[in-house]
This record gives sequence, structure tokens and C-alpha cells, in this order.
Amino acid sequence: MEHVRNGYGFDLAGARLVALPSGALLWPEQSMLVVSDLHLGKSERMARRGGALLPPYETRETLDRLAQDVARHDPGTVVCLGDSFDDLPAAHALQGEDVLALGRLMANRRWVWVEGNHDPGPLPFGGLQMAELPVRQVTFRHIAKPGTSGEVSGHYHPKASIRTRGAGVSRACFLIDRTRVVMPSFGTYTGGLHAHSDELTALMRPDALAVLLGPVPQPIPMPRGA
Repeated sequence: MEHVRNGYGFDLAGARLVALPSGALLWPEQSMLVVSDLHLGKSERMARRGGALLPPYETRETLDRLAQDVARHDPGTVVCLGDSFDDLPAAHALQGEDVLALGRLMANRRWVWVEGNHDPGPLPFGGLQMAELPVRQVTFRHIAKPGTSGEVSGHYHPKASIRTRGAGVSRACFLIDRTRVVMPSFGTYTGGLHAHSDELTALMRPDALAVLLGPVPQPIPMPRGA
């Protein structure tokens, strides 16, 4: 794997990890790239259920951004940390070039699908499918378990706001403390939960950081609820 530039490096349970500008997480020692909450097929799922009709290009855009990280870092293992598809029918509805693009990404590397609440059942794309993935001192799961340590999870799509040039700007972010990481959503059509929400305030330690995505990830003290 190449030297990581413009990433935010930190330690978790003795593992040296890097938060990437894209919202992916890199574990160079394990040659591992981790992404969470791709929500592929979201526009198809919304149209199927009678929701808003969104331009049906988010799956390709998400896969293209993932392909850039895979090409840049050439990981031996890719871990998709749950809610990789917006629901199970959306996984089965993936077609054409999107299926081929996913197949190219999965070729010649270990690929792990961690189950999420949106995609808890078997997926039709091969790879390993697991409820959670322990790797040495770190456990990868979709939803955080309070009281655990050495955990990387997703689910909440955290975001935080900063003021720049007099205006508030909200960005997706990693939440990081000495015991856990909550990853941002990697998907194109996904919202987020503010870091100052009650759920995230209760989950993260008082000294937690929010590492905002951007060309250079920006760490700030995690905004807290009242």
C-alpha cells in the first residue's frame, strides 16, 4: 500500500488507522480498506416504494469513488461495514455496468460484507458475509455496542458543523475516541445525524474528536448535546 497523504492517522486499541478524505478508513498494517453505509440502490428502492424519484446514478457514483480508493491503496481486504445496499431487493436489482463495476472491485481481493439493518440477509455477489468481523484487537460491526472497546462501526452517518467565512457548513465526519470509531456514510444519497445528537453524545467519550471530511480531514472537538 502506498504512503498515505492527506489522511488523519490515529491509534485504536494499538492499531494504527487512517481516516481518509473520502470517508473510508485504512489499516495499512492489515492492507485493509473499510467503508460503511454505501446504501447502493437507494434511488431504486425509493422509486419502488413510491417515494421521491431521484436520478438513478448514485450507485455508479458511489462505486466510482470506492474504485478510486481501491486503486490508490490496493488493499488486500475490503470491508463493507453494513447497509451496503438500501435493502435486499435493491441488491438483487443491481444491473449491468454496476454489477460489472462491483465485480471488478471484488476481483483478486478478500471482500467482507458485514450485515447491516438494511441488508441483513444473503447478498448475491460472493465474498464473505458476517454479522461482525474481529481482526486482532479491533471488532468491525454495523451498530456500536455501548461499553465495548476497540470497535469500528457505522450506522449513524455522523456529521458536524463548523463556521467558515461567517457561514455554517455541515460535513460528514468520523467520530473518534480512545475506544471506538463511528464511520461516516460513504454513499452518495445519504443524510446524517448531527454529532451533537443525544444518541452520539451518549455513545462517545467526552474527549472524542469529529474528523470532518474534505481534501484534508479536519479534526475538531466533537460537538456535544446539552
